[in-house]
Amino acid sequence: MSRTALLLATSILAVPAVAQTAQHQERDRGSTSVVHAQDDQGIVVTAPYVADLDLLAGSSVVTGDVLVRDVRGQIGDTLTRVPGVSATSFTPGASRPVLRGFQGERVRVLSDGLGTLDVSNTSTDHAVSIDPLTAERIEVLRGPAVLLFGSQAIGGAVNVIDRRIPRALPENGFHIDAVGTYGSAADERSGGAALDVALTPQIVLHVDGTYRKTDDVRVGGFVLSRDLRADQLHRAEHELEEGHAEEAAEATALANQRGRLPNSGTRTYTAGAGISLINDGGSLGFSVGYYDTNYGVPVRPSAAHGHEEEAGEEGHEHGEGPVTIGLKQWRADLRGEVNVGGGFLDTIRLRAGFSDYQHIEFEGDEVGTTFFSQGLEGRLELVQADRNGWRGVTGFQGFTRKFEAIGAEAFVPPNQTAQYGLFTLQELKLGGGLGLEGAMRYEHTTASSNAVRLGVAEDAAVARVARTFDAFSGALGVSYEVGPRVKIGINASRAVRAPSAEELFSNGPHVATSAYEVGDPTFRTEKSWGGEVYARGAVGSLKFQIAGYANWFDDYIYETETGLELDGLPVFQYRQADARYIGVEGELSATLYHRGDFTVGGSVVADYVRATLEDSSAVPRIPPLRVLGGLDVSKGAFGGRVEVEHVTRQSRIAAFETATPAFTMVNASLTWHPVGERRETAIILSANNLFDVEARRHASFTKDFVPLAGRDIRVAARLSF
Repeated sequence: MSRTALLLATSILAVPAVAQTAQHQERDRGSTSVVHAQDDQGIVVTAPYVADLDLLAGSSVVTGDVLVRDVRGQIGDTLTRVPGVSATSFTPGASRPVLRGFQGERVRVLSDGLGTLDVSNTSTDHAVSIDPLTAERIEVLRGPAVLLFGSQAIGGAVNVIDRRIPRALPENGFHIDAVGTYGSAADERSGGAALDVALTPQIVLHVDGTYRKTDDVRVGGFVLSRDLRADQLHRAEHELEEGHAEEAAEATALANQRGRLPNSGTRTYTAGAGISLINDGGSLGFSVGYYDTNYGVPVRPSAAHGHEEEAGEEGHEHGEGPVTIGLKQWRADLRGEVNVGGGFLDTIRLRAGFSDYQHIEFEGDEVGTTFFSQGLEGRLELVQADRNGWRGVTGFQGFTRKFEAIGAEAFVPPNQTAQYGLFTLQELKLGGGLGLEGAMRYEHTTASSNAVRLGVAEDAAVARVARTFDAFSGALGVSYEVGPRVKIGINASRAVRAPSAEELFSNGPHVATSAYEVGDPTFRTEKSWGGEVYARGAVGSLKFQIAGYANWFDDYIYETETGLELDGLPVFQYRQADARYIGVEGELSATLYHRGDFTVGGSVVADYVRATLEDSSAVPRIPPLRVLGGLDVSKGAFGGRVEVEHVTRQSRIAAFETATPAFTMVNASLTWHPVGERRETAIILSANNLFDVEARRHASFTKDFVPLAGRDIRVAARLSF
């Protein structure tokens, strides 16, 4: 196919789209960060478009053996060893990344450069519709450059790269990847495989599938936190005083529960296929994918008890059985690239995706609430040729979503969201190691609903609400190369974010979160100023990246517990107030000893963020200081790692939050590469939380009754040829 014909084909098929390029990625040892992987060739960051890490922010990359070792059922729990990353850990079946203390709307989770088109950003109990088993690599993008993906990505973005739309012809006409894992903590059995076949010298077919099943997870220590245990023991005393021996015994048993976390099992499978036309003029590819998961949702004990008490009065029973969520998503994707070359433009790239999504919240065998969402997102990018040190990209992005929740506990009314944006990212190298970078974005957002309740009373008026927001955001950075492999820089940014439909329109009971959630349809845009200083590079065997950052918000939107109850549920309300985030994160690694093929290395990761509202109170659910140190040893085909992670106590808490105790985990792993110079085959034995400690993430909405997994002995195998 000629270049002109390919350009015509992509133009006919195009909706606003982004291109995510890729050269072939290294799949040998992998890395958790740019520090480890930035040796000779650097990292190809597929988001947004550059072949190095110069633009505005550092990135961390998880791939290869590290990805196989750390992979979990949800993307949030897969990335917790990366600097600046925690997880919502709502339940083993639903966990999103927390970046620099930000979660929800302020962190974009991307599938090959586009949004996941699910509803995981609307509530912490909703799973991300990506199985990390399908990932070839996962990129964590931070700082102002993520404006390319939306003004809401203030905390950063996580980009999961797979090969469902092939980017290159496989060597020898075909390529197979397979991975299998067993984990003892939840009796996890998982596996996945992908096949690429060259049908012709220019056409590649891809098929993939994964399956994962886990039982109730085993935890270290008590299931309930100290505060909830005290509540249940107090309840037991009260029930005894009232002569209710059976209820007292139930509360006592709940307070003393150890071992397994009830109703935390999962079952997930995925399937996908794609096809690409690839030649010297560019590429055009299409894929379809299916994601299906069922997972349990542990319920807050006090809330469940309250439900039972009020059920008889209102005739609508809650908590009749365990709460589970069944989720299904069909997705279609398009990616095209045309190499125009020779002039001002170098490449035209497009990316588009459509999703048909639904999930059902079950209460026992009964259908509680059903969520439907249809979403379309796309980006078109015009990539400039490098002209004497000046390069950049300019593009258009579009997103639409139609959302509906049906059921007695539909806490969000049916609504529609549309968002359109223009963006540019530019870099200018001035010589002498000095560089300038800049990014700008304009975004127009509309959110509307015909059934917004104007109050929490049962007879509250219902009205149509339509909101329109215009947001201008920008970033400017200066960098300086102080040495051949060392760079320092400073960035400043201004970001404006439109409120989401959930922040505007929520008003009702949500059984899966055991909360009555209330939004505010009068919210204004959220505005922030940000600054960041960083240093990254390598000096001899020492590799490092460190960044300090601050964000000052006007009209910051946050969800907090009010201390009130409605329908027997604690009320969580979205509010606006000024806020300030200040944090630091970093990673160091070095070779401590090397002789022949025997190497000893060490690494340290640390991160800390402090977030404060205008009244000097703490922003809810902010992770505390975390330090992780590791020692690596390798010889020939074998490699081993021992690491200690310490997370400090979080006692700086918001109203109605509980403090989260400190914990220290010890992890160890052993890797064997039995065949192949490229080390594409690996067998990994690992032990996580070796001493079976009780641990909870402060960023988790459910941390008081959903602790982290206890001792988890895992065996994983990866085969690639």
